[in-house]
Amino acid sequence: MDFAWTPHRFSGGALALDVANSVVLRFDASRSIDRFADRAQMDGFAVAAASFSAERALFGALAPVEVGHRAGFLALREAIDGYFRFRIRSGGDDEASSARLADLLEAAAAILRVGVKASLEAQTAHSALRLLSGEALERMKICGHCGWLFIDKSRNRSRLWCDMAVCGNRVKASRHYRRSRGGSVADGAVEGGVAETGAAKGGAAEGGAAEGGAERRG
Repeated sequence: MDFAWTPHRFSGGALALDVANSVVLRFDASRSIDRFADRAQMDGFAVAAASFSAERALFGALAPVEVGHRAGFLALREAIDGYFRFRIRSGGDDEASSARLADLLEAAAAILRVGVKASLEAQTAHSALRLLSGEALERMKICGHCGWLFIDKSRNRSRLWCDMAVCGNRVKASRHYRRSRGGSVADGAVEGGVAETGAAKGGAAEGGAAEGGAERRG
């Protein structure tokens, strides 16, 4: 199946979150896909980010991750996901959150010591550091359908999905299907408070509720 870095895959609202979201269905080992396991896809991400990332005006064209920096870049990706996801769930004021924050700062520092400023790895580190100090930190959520991290930029902070055109529509279609069969919307649907609760616990919303399969979603 052909793969392309489409605008939807940059729904996070920040480069650092888009990088974290390169792992599809992260909490479902049987269906999880790491897009960066393929070197060509990692390199393609750097090119696509210049066109689709919400932060593209801050960095422009990006150089792909150097071979010698790939391990550090992947460590940074995991630290980004680990800290921000945990903070969304817990509020971020406990000892465990502080440990994850330290991991993120150390991973970012390691990249910034060696990465070229115009590289994907360096700009990902800068993006993560911006998220720590801005309003976006309080607007960050976990998509109630696929489990991706995203910044809710709606005026009343009511967004549930990383991308209404994809995840939102899939949930609506699922809801309509269940209604047409005479079932309850709540019967297996991922929506509203159910969606956020499931995502926050790493349950169905993150683990495999993305309907249509990992390939179509990720």
